[in-house]
Amino acid sequence: MMLMRYLLTCLLLVTSLVADARPYSRDKEMDIAIINGIDIAYTVAGDVDAEPILMIMGLTGSHRLWDETLVNGLVDAGYRVVLFDNRDTGDSARLDTLGKPVLWWEMLKNFIGLGIDAPYTLHDMARDGVGLLDELGIEEAHIVGASMGGMIAQIIAAEFPHRATSLVSIMSTTGAPHLPEPDDQAADELSEIGEATGDITARLHDMGLYPEAMPRQMLAIIEAGDRSEQVAGIATPTLVMHGADDTLLKPPHGEHTASLIAGAVFKLYQGMGHNTPAEVVPHLVRDMVAHFQRI
Repeated sequence: MMLMRYLLTCLLLVTSLVADARPYSRDKEMDIAIINGIDIAYTVAGDVDAEPILMIMGLTGSHRLWDETLVNGLVDAGYRVVLFDNRDTGDSARLDTLGKPVLWWEMLKNFIGLGIDAPYTLHDMARDGVGLLDELGIEEAHIVGASMGGMIAQIIAAEFPHRATSLVSIMSTTGAPHLPEPDDQAADELSEIGEATGDITARLHDMGLYPEAMPRQMLAIIEAGDRSEQVAGIATPTLVMHGADDTLLKPPHGEHTASLIAGAVFKLYQGMGHNTPAEVVPHLVRDMVAHFQRI
């Protein structure tokens, strides 16, 4: 009987080790930490002692939007990847209790100089990321952000430079007013996500998109305004990545970001829009790893 128990214990241990060694999956179970008074869901892939990367997703997006091949490519390159659901998305606190702002009214107020009432800000979301690093005992990490997540990553690099080993800003922007507007189709597609209901909402959730957060997170972006001065003060080694076919945040948005940061490297990817196509992902991994290794 004791031998059977010993063998069973060994089997369970081996099974556990094999499970821990599996490649990252977007369906991996999340842990919850209370950060800045709210629940933030997170998961970690890679060796606990490896150099860490914090990845921040964009507007209405949970960690599920990160391409699994991209994350696994970084893990295979020897990094520990920390992913989390921004507040108001995924398994993190959903903040419907803060109300649903009327976007057109808030934008009108902002246009005429009355300011806006944002339920939370990009700075709050940046502090969520830094708070998660605190929770995990990580002094500093490579900070990677896509779209709105890139804006949040820029804020971390600017306001918490000692926490950012490097910055990777993907298909993002400074918010400068001279930069080009989205194409009508891209703007319409974004609006459709924000207006989703019923079964469409459920399908978006499965993809990793949470339309309920759209008005609150849009106001966070609008409230942040033109961050050019702050971005120009970033001293963290920076890689700016952008899709040549991005019609939401067109390439000049990325070019402007890189132009403001001393020593920043700008990479433009053909065949990439406001997304990370499978055929482009290996190039993204290669360039990100090369960037990290230059530090």
